[in-house]
Amino acid sequence: VQLVESGGGSVAAGGSLTLSCVASGYTSSPKYMAWFRQAPGKKRELVAGVMSGGGRKEYGDSVQGRFTISQDNAKNTVLLQMNNLQSEDTAMYYCAAGAGPFCGWSPRRFNFWGQGTQVTVS
Repeated sequence: VQLVESGGGSVAAGGSLTLSCVASGYTSSPKYMAWFRQAPGKKRELVAGVMSGGGRKEYGDSVQGRFTISQDNAKNTVLLQMNNLQSEDTAMYYCAAGAGPFCGWSPRRFNFWGQGTQVTVS
């Protein structure tokens, strides 16, 4: 499975960005997908996750109400709409996909990872 992220960049505080993750190369669709982020010197943390089909969604506490995850199954794409960005949102953002039974949103549960896209908020 290949995951390719796009949409990162630099934005002023209060601005918005939309990240896109396109999945390919799989024989069966991932069962769940998520966006994680990692800032220098910090642990990788869940930003938002979605179960296959766009049903159950999960958000990190710090982004609740500002970020929205959505999934377009026809286009094999997961989007992350980020509004009211703040300096603390600055990080490398990674798309991840899980193929096994769902056992929570820990990064260890995800089998496939993209290369990441940088988001910088100033």
